[in-house]
Parts: sequence; C-alpha cells; structure tokens
Amino acid sequence: MLNFLNMFRGANLDTLSVAVRLVLAVICGGCIGLEREHKRRPAGFRTHILICLGAAMTTLTSQFLVLEQGLFTDMARLGAQVIAGIGFIGAGTIMITKRRQVKGLTTAAGLWASAIVGLCCGAGFFEGAFFATVIIILAELVFSKLEYLIISNATNFHIYVEYEDSGVLGGIVDTIKKTGAYIVDMEVTRSAGEGRHPCSVFTIRTRRRVSHQQLMTKVLDLSGVVSVEEL
Repeated sequence: MLNFLNMFRGANLDTLSVAVRLVLAVICGGCIGLEREHKRRPAGFRTHILICLGAAMTTLTSQFLVLEQGLFTDMARLGAQVIAGIGFIGAGTIMITKRRQVKGLTTAAGLWASAIVGLCCGAGFFEGAFFATVIIILAELVFSKLEYLIISNATNFHIYVEYEDSGVLGGIVDTIKKTGAYIVDMEVTRSAGEGRHPCSVFTIRTRRRVSHQQLMTKVLDLSGVVSVEEL
C-alpha cells in the first residue's frame, strides 16, 4: 500500500478525502470509456464516468451512514446491490443482429468492471482502482488484437453470405468444398420483401492452412454473390 494515501482512506471522510475519491472515480471511468467511445459503442465516455462515479458514491454513502451517522448497517450491502444491479444496464448494450452476431458483450463487461473500480475508489482502495483501470484498458486495446489473431486462425468459423437468388447457393457450397473446408451447418433465410436478397449463414470447419479471408474472397468472386462477411 502507498502510505501517503492513508490520509484519504478508511474512516477519514472529510471534504478532501471525498473529493479525491470521486475525482479518481471520474478519471478511471473516463479512461475506460474513452476506448469504447473511440469505437462508437453504445456505452461510451460519459456512461462509464457516471457508472464509476455512482458506484463510488454508493460506497461513500455506506461509510457515511456507519461512520458519521452511527447507524447499525452492513457497509458492503449497498455495494453488493451495485454489482448485481449493473447487469440491467449491461444487458441493454447487448444485442443480436439479424446475422446472428452477438454485439455489446465487451461493453457490458467493461461497464460492470467500471462499477467495481468505482467501488474501489469509494472505499479508498486507490491502488486496486488504478491497476484495475490499467488492466481493463489493456484488455480492450491490446488483448483485442490477440483475440483477433486467435479467431483468424480458428478451424471453425461462421460466414454470412448474401446472394441474388437461390440458384447461386449451389455454387457457393461447391466453392467452399473446393477449398478443402467442410460445411458443418447451414442456415438459409429467404428474402422477406421486395429489394431484399436471400442470405445464408455457414458454419465452416477448415484446415489451418486455409485462410478465412481467401475462402471468403473466392465466394465473393462468384457471380450473383452480393456480400460475404465473417461473423
């Protein structure tokens, strides 16, 4: 622990201590939210700040009731409700697209972690808040590249293919098989209205020497194929 920060911890709830904890919560939440804002995610800079600040206020309120008001209550109770309640906000950032893509999981996890950082700030656990913030930012910035590398070399993956008419489907299947890949599952969706193309989602198993991008390029080059996207 950093001894020079002891004046801002524990039972010391003077104005300076409260201000330091809340300002630190704003800084930590803002740093986490900047990365999400840069990627234009549903919960960005201000959302993370408010959640982190609110969690810090919850911890401070618990301490105030016990230390200043002398009420007999569990100081961890309000913080526990924050951990459980943040799931409602996180769930609002998760969505499933028409292409069976699940989006928003990282943002939801970041919101939950941001709330925990706020609890650390409010409790005076400054070291934990700082290191957690650094690790969360690393996970969102650096580890995402490692995740992409792992996914790009996966033997199983999904592609979404949109084409002009059902007659093109046979050529798509043949092209995938010619690359040495296997179609594990295929979901075909008919066009639902004028101007909309039929589409399919393929679950593909391939050898490691077969590039996902090369396979998708060969499918896209087929006559009648409108778009190809990896899910």
